[in-house]
Amino acid sequence: MEKTLPLMLRTRAKESPEIAIQYYKDPSGAFRSKSYRQFYEEMCFLAAGLKELGVARFDNVGLISDNRHEWMVTDFGILTLGAADVPRGGDTTVQELAYILGFTKCRLSFAENQKQALKILSCKPELPELKTLVTFDPVDRETEDAAAAAGVTVHYFASVIALGQKSEAMHPGGAEAEMDLGEEEDTATIIFTSGTTGKPKGVMLSHRNFLCQLPSFVLVLDLKPADIWLSVLPVWHVYEREMEYIIFYYQNSIAYSKPISSVLMADFPAIKPHWMVSVPRVWEAIMDGITRNVKRGFTKKLFDLAVSLSMMYTYFRDLTFGLLPNFRGRIRLLDSVIGFFPWLLLLPGRGLAQALVFNRIKRRLGGRFKTAISGGGSLPARVDMFFNSAGFRLQEGYGLTETAPLISVRQYKRSRRGTIGQLLLETEAKIVDRNGNSLPPGRNGLIYVRGRQVMKGYYNNPEATAAVLSEDGWLNTGDIGMLTHDNELRITGRAKDTIVLRGGENVEPVPLEQTMRESPSILHCMVVGQDQKYLAALIVPRQEAIMAFAEEHSIPIVDYELLLQQPEINELIASELSERINAKTGFKPFERIYKFALLTKPFEMGRELSAKQDLMRHRISALYAREIRGLYR
Repeated sequence: MEKTLPLMLRTRAKESPEIAIQYYKDPSGAFRSKSYRQFYEEMCFLAAGLKELGVARFDNVGLISDNRHEWMVTDFGILTLGAADVPRGGDTTVQELAYILGFTKCRLSFAENQKQALKILSCKPELPELKTLVTFDPVDRETEDAAAAAGVTVHYFASVIALGQKSEAMHPGGAEAEMDLGEEEDTATIIFTSGTTGKPKGVMLSHRNFLCQLPSFVLVLDLKPADIWLSVLPVWHVYEREMEYIIFYYQNSIAYSKPISSVLMADFPAIKPHWMVSVPRVWEAIMDGITRNVKRGFTKKLFDLAVSLSMMYTYFRDLTFGLLPNFRGRIRLLDSVIGFFPWLLLLPGRGLAQALVFNRIKRRLGGRFKTAISGGGSLPARVDMFFNSAGFRLQEGYGLTETAPLISVRQYKRSRRGTIGQLLLETEAKIVDRNGNSLPPGRNGLIYVRGRQVMKGYYNNPEATAAVLSEDGWLNTGDIGMLTHDNELRITGRAKDTIVLRGGENVEPVPLEQTMRESPSILHCMVVGQDQKYLAALIVPRQEAIMAFAEEHSIPIVDYELLLQQPEINELIASELSERINAKTGFKPFERIYKFALLTKPFEMGRELSAKQDLMRHRISALYAREIRGLYR
């Protein structure tokens, strides 16, 4: 294994120079490609240009941009010089930028466009070290003048590439000479946590943290050179970023799309991907889109019958072939005996459902699509089962920014629903109780992990580092879960999200929220109740489901906000909750949702949701403080 990420890329560019590394859209919306050779040359020219601008080994360089093909070129260009990038997305607030770029003392920062450049310049008084901005898109003269007045020089990405070409012409191999000086323990990036619990912390990740995970993927997916991945997640976030490193390591290609249903569903047949990586909410949206479109071509009864039949087939198939999780010492041979004949009987029906229904879904996804990885949150059971039944075994994974990020991923040939997969190679996990005692498989407790992917620590924050990372390398994930007898993980809650009711009952909101979102009428939700007598919830209904219900039951529709106030709609949601959250489904009496408030607008990334679409609980609590107070009057 190479010592650094740029050295890894150099090896791949030499091995497969003409394979496409990236597919991206031109202004007309058509996909264009860039080869491994072109990418490598561009990153070397950028590195040489940045060196001319004064970037040196161990510098921190800001990288404020959303997804675009230049992003990864910039990442590798910075790393080639032995510097570290400090990334953030376009939805970052001025206050966050001032803190992040100021705390890391960035002298140079990239900005995607004029909007991001102006945002950075507006906090220049708090960024005394900042002297240079490099923008991907051109900015107007007024912005350049404003930058000059603030003591900042503006360059364009293309001009820095040109500067690097001149430097390489005069001093051939200069960028590669810098690349050869890199070490595996060099800091590659400082990624600030999304701030779901307050002030963000800068997670320092080394080249080794990223590289050590790459060989494990030979066990996870059956990847072939030139396979194409469809990308929709923010690249500045560690999850997408590591996946792109994996794509490059296995000489695959990445095609950039957007997590917007109309764009994403059009890009599937256009690019014909083999694989994809995303978060659970994207899979929910794809499932809903497929369901709506398929039902237009088939009768509702036929489609529902095909899905139900395939779900039964999938369950008995998994039972027969040992693909159900083993938390309490299952006897696999007994499972196989019980499941074999029902599986065999359902096989012809499953084949018919495949031919009549699911093959159309495969064609909508481009015809070559194999499966996908879901991470950044728990995959709802109904979504997991739907895709499995349709012939796509979603590979759910788990990790943290602090672990760069992968800890476990389901294996393609041994994908067990109900888990987040087996631990990666050279990764340890233990489940401990409140006293720190290790627990056996099937017992719930706090998850600790240890491995080469665990972060170096939090940037300039030794106290926060010591609070989660022990001297012998064990990281307290803050997640609650359990291990199976096959060394697989299941997440059951989040320690820091625990709600303590007035009666002293501890409640994990995540399982409740996951169950609530299984309702076809609920899009987003957040359970509340800290220091209260009972639990309540903020709920964002699925507007199309509510409108359809109103039409079906002849409820007058004046506007959507008034519709949500109608007693019939509240009764619908209350019925959905009581059907799913009760003693029969495994919930305790104090885990009932006694009251709820219906919100008209979906939660948005950067407002209520983090970049990986986690609930930003402290922010939601502040935004909807009035509604929450109303639930406890």
